[in-house]
Amino acid sequence: MKIKNSFSLGLALSLLSITLSPAQEPALRAGAAAVDITPPAELFPMNMPGGFSANMAEKAHDPFHARALVLDDGKTALAMVVVDNLGAGPDVLNEAKAAAAAKTGMKAENMLISSTHTHSGPSLNTRSENAAAYYKKFVEGVSGSIIQAHAALKPSSVGAAAHPLPDEVFNRRWYVKEGKMPLNPFGRLDKVKTNPGTNPEVIDRPAGPTDPDITILSVQGEKRKPLALFANYSLHYVGGAPGGQMSSDYFGEFARVMPSRLRADENFVAMMSNGTSGDINNIPFGVTRPPREPFEQIRIVAQKAADTAWFAYQKITKHQPNVRLGMLQRDITLKLRKPSAEDLAAARLVLAVKDKDKEAMEKLPNRAKNYAGSTVNAAENPEQTLTVQLQAIRIGDFAVCGIPFETFVEMGLDLKKRSPFPQTMVIGLANGKHGYLPTLEQHKLGGYETWLGTNRVQEDTSVILTNNLLEMLAELKKAD
Repeated sequence: MKIKNSFSLGLALSLLSITLSPAQEPALRAGAAAVDITPPAELFPMNMPGGFSANMAEKAHDPFHARALVLDDGKTALAMVVVDNLGAGPDVLNEAKAAAAAKTGMKAENMLISSTHTHSGPSLNTRSENAAAYYKKFVEGVSGSIIQAHAALKPSSVGAAAHPLPDEVFNRRWYVKEGKMPLNPFGRLDKVKTNPGTNPEVIDRPAGPTDPDITILSVQGEKRKPLALFANYSLHYVGGAPGGQMSSDYFGEFARVMPSRLRADENFVAMMSNGTSGDINNIPFGVTRPPREPFEQIRIVAQKAADTAWFAYQKITKHQPNVRLGMLQRDITLKLRKPSAEDLAAARLVLAVKDKDKEAMEKLPNRAKNYAGSTVNAAENPEQTLTVQLQAIRIGDFAVCGIPFETFVEMGLDLKKRSPFPQTMVIGLANGKHGYLPTLEQHKLGGYETWLGTNRVQEDTSVILTNNLLEMLAELKKAD
């Protein structure tokens, strides 16, 4: 009898050991790297493409980087990368992904690369020898950051949290008072104006909300040593860099400051991604802000963002070493917007006005010629559709959505609210740049971000992409 009981107990313990074996649990490894992609001095002067006219830089005020975080649970390896750039297109990013995949064995579709949208960064065109040289440096730097992060994989744990920083985000689309709305470039009246100024006699109220949260994914190595921090804030660039100088804006300054908040060493990598900030900027409309010296406002925002990320970090009760990873990618085909015959005819009349005819030029609405050109280009474009990439990531109970547009904040808030995961980060300008993405409701109000040329795709695109991302998140959640 004792033998039988002993055998039964031993068998039970053996089965329990098999069931709870650590080898059965996903054992997370992580690696992070930052690679300098600052244009070298010999490539200057360089154009900074964040505007309607040429904007030349003579040097870089602060460094530019590609910052990568690679996670691997033994079954799935994925990369999340942030690059200091206005907006890298799919072609250059796919080139970097392919190079990294060839060296690491990772799947290119398991790599999310997002741009910060600094408006004082270098162009990625290849129309000159200098530009082509920087393009090559950019591809090598971005792929190199993934390769180095993959080579640095080590046992790790992760945690996620969010904390609000409402002080620095402002909806830039405003209703203005009756009779104060100027004509748009097409000679019509919109219902809202982007960047309406601060005059209380003109501005009325914001046309949309903000997302105040800074969301973080924190990664620790052995003995709870800080390894990396991936942050996200729905704020456009800040601007105010010294004239004629390139800057990575508050994104780069945040990455520089953040290690001090966690008392991390020189190997720690912090990165700030751009959230859903298509209608959000750092201008407090209705309030007069004191003058700032060059780069001062960037420092202020970055330091406050680092403080807020630290508060979020304090909310993480435990970093988890055993989390399930998952990543999905979908190609979505959208219709390109086309002008009506009436709009095209009006555009051609605008373009017929000679620049030297000052009287006729003064009668045109602001930027009429820019958007007349965009209208004609849209009409003459033989392409009828645009295919874009969406990505969804699962890191335990934390989710990430990647959208290749300057996405309106309303879409980000909606995804966070309806996500099946307790915490969700939404990254804009991920894996490409395809213009602004207003919601269907904001399209009805008009304004800069909705104009043909600034927005290229069908007006219900936000609905289509939201539905697809929610389906992808649900699929990842089913892995439970």
